[in-house]
Amino acid sequence: MRGQSNWPQKLTRATPKLTLAGWPSPAITHSGEAILFGVICRPCSQSDVGEMLRRMRLLLLALTLVLAVPANAQAAAPRSAIFFYPWYSNPQHDGSYAHWTQGGHVPPFDIASHFFPARGAYSSGDPRILARQMRDIAAAGVDEVVSSWWGRGSPEDGRLPAVVRAARRVKRQVAIQLEPYPGRTVDSVGADLVYLRGLGIRDVYIYRSNDFPADEWRAVTGQPSGMRLIAQTNRVGFAARAGFAGFYTYDILIYDGAKFERLCAQARAAGILCAPSVGPGYVATQATGDVREKPRNNGATYDGMWQAALRAGADLVTITSYNEWSEGTQIEPAGHGGRYESYDGAYGLYGKRAERAYITRTSYWTSLLRTNAGRRLRNR
Repeated sequence: MRGQSNWPQKLTRATPKLTLAGWPSPAITHSGEAILFGVICRPCSQSDVGEMLRRMRLLLLALTLVLAVPANAQAAAPRSAIFFYPWYSNPQHDGSYAHWTQGGHVPPFDIASHFFPARGAYSSGDPRILARQMRDIAAAGVDEVVSSWWGRGSPEDGRLPAVVRAARRVKRQVAIQLEPYPGRTVDSVGADLVYLRGLGIRDVYIYRSNDFPADEWRAVTGQPSGMRLIAQTNRVGFAARAGFAGFYTYDILIYDGAKFERLCAQARAAGILCAPSVGPGYVATQATGDVREKPRNNGATYDGMWQAALRAGADLVTITSYNEWSEGTQIEPAGHGGRYESYDGAYGLYGKRAERAYITRTSYWTSLLRTNAGRRLRNR
């Protein structure tokens, strides 16, 4: 392309608009030079021009993220975080059911779960439900709500501001789990960060970080954003090479507590955060047909994973989950009746008292995490 006669010979002096979309083309002279924001490439091929644009986009991304840092960015780093799903809908609030119907189920009494919520087949868009859920999380002593996010314009995106408001009322921080939405790329994640920073999001947990090579992630993680990017992976070396601040495991079925000590030791050696995920159990047959199961054992499973996380010296304990009902990992209060399982027997509790068994037990473990008791447990 170098030396084409239709390239402009006169350079414009207009100041290009700084936006992530609609970037100006470099001004290119008859001799094959290209100039963009005073950067000169001589002689300049089409690939050189593309590289200049890429570098300038990254520079703009860094500047935008730094300028978007909100006043609460200096809040204390959380020690515990819980994965939260704002994707449930019902006809009373939204016109139809969503997510309760997975696997062909027909709510309100037939839902895609082995358990039944104490609040019924609720809508995550109901502000009364959301307020009660945030009070649960505050009562459990969890510092950070990690809201599932499926990209700009998704239902989860539309509900994120309400999640942020409800969490702040009970003095909880909000992060997002950036899910593998259709068309997700490293570049689109970079644009997502600008948007999310404007909403006050400080921590971003990137699910399925292994979808892209470590060197591609560096284009985003290497920018001074004031945000913490945490990779969902068990490949600690990959997370470090990719420039992530830390790693988390999420999947409590595959990554059990026996692996935490090794993973956290690798993280310390690599200089990144260790944020293993703990959870009460797993059963997803009703929703997905997955026959694998991790039984709750009346709370022993949850306790064992918490103990393993503390012994491993986790920097941040992530909890799978507050309300992923379809996979049976939830600690949200569950009711009784019919074919559905309940929390009866957990920690010796039955009936109404058992409904909040895992909220109460989480409070016990988060208090240990914040005190010397947690450090003593690590030294056993």
